[in-house]
Amino acid sequence: MTDLAPTTEFDRREFEDELDPRDDVDATADAAFIAPVAMENDADELFAGDRGVLDPEVRRVLVRLLQRRFLLADRSRSEWAVLLENQHMIESRLHDLFVRLVVDHDRGVAYKEQVRSDELEIPILLRDEAYSRAETLVLVHLRTVYQRETTAGEGSARVDIEEIEQTALTYFTAADGDTARRQKTIRGAVNRLRQDGILDEESEGRYRISPLVEIVLSSPRLNELKDWLEERSQAGEAGALDLDAEESDEAAADDFDADGTEVIR
Repeated sequence: MTDLAPTTEFDRREFEDELDPRDDVDATADAAFIAPVAMENDADELFAGDRGVLDPEVRRVLVRLLQRRFLLADRSRSEWAVLLENQHMIESRLHDLFVRLVVDHDRGVAYKEQVRSDELEIPILLRDEAYSRAETLVLVHLRTVYQRETTAGEGSARVDIEEIEQTALTYFTAADGDTARRQKTIRGAVNRLRQDGILDEESEGRYRISPLVEIVLSSPRLNELKDWLEERSQAGEAGALDLDAEESDEAAADDFDADGTEVIR
């Protein structure tokens, strides 16, 4: 049996030095201090001081949703795919702003709505942006055609610019100027609706009506507008669309208002 040599005072001090708890404190302090990383060496930082957590493509979709009235699947396929893959995260960011995300998978459209409440103080970020009178007159015709064609079992609905002009012109009066001026107003309305994705120009002067028209102008609102226009027509006012009227967009929307969508103030 081998005897173990007694521990000397020097050995004991050496052993205690190895277990000095101050070493752990120093190590923790060193670990807590992280040297700053240059921006070009930080793969997660997109710009100086970036504290965002979303990937770049998700951030872009979030901005697009805030910028535009609608995000359309058939016009922005890559952004639509990113939206669906990250819908929960994007919704969370919008909810932080009191904004609701609506995703209509059947029609392939996403849009935003301002959250409003009588019980909670909510700062309003979005404002209603109503269509002009001429734009709404064109919308009424487009919605009517779309409803008629889809009810008949057609997979899509199409219109020509001449058909749109012929119908919309019936709501103008002689006081609105010559035919050329009225046509210019109508074509401007058509162009606006094309930019919003409600119309897709398949060939010159030939348009496909997007299912988006059902969201912009619901059936109840369509019927209200058609009844209102019929009443004015029977009264001999022919719609009384005065192009020279000195009124704000909000005042114009009181008479000719689609369901509208909301945009950043």
